[in-house]
Amino acid sequence: MMDLDPRQYEHVIVNDSDVRNIVLSYLVHNCFNETAETFLACTGMKQPVDYLVDMDKRKSIFHFVLDGNALKAIELTEQLAPNLLEDDKDLHFDLLSLHFIDLVCSRKCTEALEFAQTELTPLGKLHKYVEKLEDLMALLAYEEPEKSPMFHLLSSDYRQNIADCLNRAILAYPNLPSYSSMERLIRQATVVRQFLHQELSKATMVYPGSQQLVIHGWKNKVRL
Repeated sequence: MMDLDPRQYEHVIVNDSDVRNIVLSYLVHNCFNETAETFLACTGMKQPVDYLVDMDKRKSIFHFVLDGNALKAIELTEQLAPNLLEDDKDLHFDLLSLHFIDLVCSRKCTEALEFAQTELTPLGKLHKYVEKLEDLMALLAYEEPEKSPMFHLLSSDYRQNIADCLNRAILAYPNLPSYSSMERLIRQATVVRQFLHQELSKATMVYPGSQQLVIHGWKNKVRL
């Protein structure tokens, strides 16, 4: 098993350029274009090719999803990444469901029902969408959908999650990283920490009558 003693990484040097690239990756990924421009100007970094064009388009799509205009987000996505939603039916269904939810919240129940019949029901024939479609249709039975058992579908977190998924899918379409460098580092650190915790739990032994904790595979012993 690989030695995971963190002390072996104490002398690893992190270059300033690596840190700058991580920060820029985060800004570009999340469409913070003005901050990214300022950061590039202050650091003297080279501007990635055409990054502003795609970022502006992704930012518009992202905000259309958040602001209750899922159909416009779908239209722009099809222009920026043709066939993306056709290939990713889960994401397409989620975006359509947002428009349905917006109609329900606007008390346009007849329009919502017609939209569901023409756009959602064909997808709902697939078994994996049946339960979600049933939850969506159940919203029509409540005068105040936000107080229904399906209230989570109306939450900003639900909408934010779909917007994030769409943003990652658009980035992955031209084979760009779907997660920023910072997000990948955080995920990796979390996995390593969980792994270390599990390994330490399995590899520790406390002897009766002793206050000494012996960790298998480590030269040093930890005193309690």
